[in-house]
Amino acid sequence: MLHRRLLLLIAAAGLALAGCATRPSLEETPPIVFVPGNGDSAALWQTTVWRFESNGWPRERLYAVNMPYPLARDVDSQPQAGRSSTAEHMAYLKAEVEKVLRATGASKVVLVGNSRGGYAIRNYIQNGGGDQTVSRAILGGTPNHGVWAIKGFREGNEFSGTGPFLSALNAPKNAAGDEVTGPVQWMTIRSDSNDKYAQPDGLWIGAKGKPTGVTAAGPELKGATNVVIPRIDHRETAYSPAAFDAAYRFITGHAPQTTAIQSEISVVLNGKVTGLGLDPLDSRSGNFANNLPLPGAQLAVYATDPATGARTGAAVHRTTVGADGLWGPFTAQPGVPYEFEISAPGYATTHIYRSGFPRSSNLVHLSVERLADANKDARSVVTLIRPRGYFDPARDRIRLDGNTPPGVPAGAGVAASKLKLTSDGLRAITGEFNGERVTGQTWPVAEGHVVVLELTD
Repeated sequence: MLHRRLLLLIAAAGLALAGCATRPSLEETPPIVFVPGNGDSAALWQTTVWRFESNGWPRERLYAVNMPYPLARDVDSQPQAGRSSTAEHMAYLKAEVEKVLRATGASKVVLVGNSRGGYAIRNYIQNGGGDQTVSRAILGGTPNHGVWAIKGFREGNEFSGTGPFLSALNAPKNAAGDEVTGPVQWMTIRSDSNDKYAQPDGLWIGAKGKPTGVTAAGPELKGATNVVIPRIDHRETAYSPAAFDAAYRFITGHAPQTTAIQSEISVVLNGKVTGLGLDPLDSRSGNFANNLPLPGAQLAVYATDPATGARTGAAVHRTTVGADGLWGPFTAQPGVPYEFEISAPGYATTHIYRSGFPRSSNLVHLSVERLADANKDARSVVTLIRPRGYFDPARDRIRLDGNTPPGVPAGAGVAASKLKLTSDGLRAITGEFNGERVTGQTWPVAEGHVVVLELTD
């Protein structure tokens, strides 16, 4: 018994010493600024941030950009309501980097971007002074040579590989013909063939059968470390465990201890409530999301039964969203699934169901939706959404209400599936994706409700 007590005392002392250990230096864990893609929000970086934290990265050195208008203009030089130009995108990133440098006392940051976010990173480093403030830049799925590269075809759009924006970024920087700006160290991450925006055929840009002039290697840059990960999709080039592993190795020079997300004892959640319009170009089931706060929205949070999606009691958190858009903080029970019910004038009452949260996060951003006219004849409308990746029937196991989700074509091309139910009644409905299950309830359209089953994967 004495020996056992001695061992417990030694173990306790070791834990106490570990808690008092010197924190890693800025050189060991530099500030990282994450930049999401076209039409996306900072929320997509939630699991990546958790993975860095799970490997000892201080939370206050992990920052995700939330640009107010994240969608690109149709023509970069022409103002367009609700859209941003390449210059505006770069200026916003520059201002955010300067905030992070002031807050941390660091002289340089690491920038990590997905898709269009990589354009802002490249533009800032090449034209905005970022060559002095950035040590490393990591671009996941950025279409560096265009989504299309066809002379005379939509060349005013920033995604044109033959247009002025990308032509300037890709101009040789030295005698070797490097396309990247020094002294920054660069890495690109791409798929071998499964990125919808790096395809030789124009299927995913609405031009099936038309050559795009680009290939799966389009995201690579001469002068960068170019990493290829088989079968990942466009978003997984940034948000997947494999992409995290590659980014961590590039930043630190060694492998992470884990690519899993380690649970915390105390989980505190926060984020912003934003509104959705009806823009057909958005990747999220026909809706266009800006990242502007929605003051006055009412939010209630309920713990739910993981098997039925039913509420297990009264609301555990209620708030009226203020001018800053924040809905928290809220102390959650680790691993408990939650329903977020949001209502605001002009919007449907939106019920967002989420799996249990393993760690704290300030990136739980929530969007209240509008009810489209095409869905008003349904009894209930349920959307299964995978924000950090696409659905690939050849690769993934996907189910919605026990069946193959509607509207999911071959190839990794859509991130959401909408199911219109024709029978009345509040009942359980489950979305499944590669082992993750999210269960909600079928709230009625007739009373102005919509349902979202949001995957964390």
